Amino acid sequence: MAPQREMPIELAEWLETPVGRYARAWEQRQVDAMVGNAFGYHAIQIGLPHWNLLQANRIPYKAWAHSPSAPFGSRAGRLVCEPEQLPFDTQSVDLVVMPHTLEWCMDPHQVLREVERILMPEGRVVLTGFNPYSLWGLRESLPGLDLRLPVPVPSQVSPARLKDWFKLLSFELDRGRFGCYVPLCATQAWLHRWRFMEHAGDRWWPAGGAVYAIAAVKRVSGMRLVGPAWRQPRRRMRRGAVAPAANRINEDIHG
Repeated sequence: MAPQREMPIELAEWLETPVGRYARAWEQRQVDAMVGNAFGYHAIQIGLPHWNLLQANRIPYKAWAHSPSAPFGSRAGRLVCEPEQLPFDTQSVDLVVMPHTLEWCMDPHQVLREVERILMPEGRVVLTGFNPYSLWGLRESLPGLDLRLPVPVPSQVSPARLKDWFKLLSFELDRGRFGCYVPLCATQAWLHRWRFMEHAGDRWWPAGGAVYAIAAVKRVSGMRLVGPAWRQPRRRMRRGAVAPAANRINEDIHG
């Protein structure tokens, strides 16, 4: 079992800062819209169990899975497990939500393989994460500046990499949104002053949002029925019809 980074606790603490609450509110709105029409019997959130990203969904059974290093909280339906080894049967879950889960896992591609395994055909996965190609990622990449993000830029999973992983697995991208175009500010007052950049960034630099939310659907290729080869019916020769030339030659030789 691969050791996990101690990042989930730092991420949970960062989400309580002014800029963390700003990003959290945006992610909550996007995920609510993406899971609102997802139906089935079982929904799982992997990571950050104290943050309910399944509240807008009407699936009856919900569970929150998290690693032992994550804050437990007091929510019912919690499961302690590693995301690389999910304790669910194959094709038993209809919806999986992962808030920044791939960023603190030791093997994010293996996590997606596990999600693909447990999802039902036409099941849905919704992911959120930091975009390394944004103003926030650019600031964190500059030397000499204090780090303000809980996830370092090399550990962030870009949407382009996610699309490549989706192609390798049986996922089809359904929708995606970028948000949080404001600079990485430490106070609520400065975040409010830069709020006008949300509309400008969404129009002029749509892929430069600091945070993204992506939904994908598990597709299963249709089966092709393979049966026995049907024999062509033999054509009866009418009376009085002239036999083919090959038959007449055989009759002349043997007769």
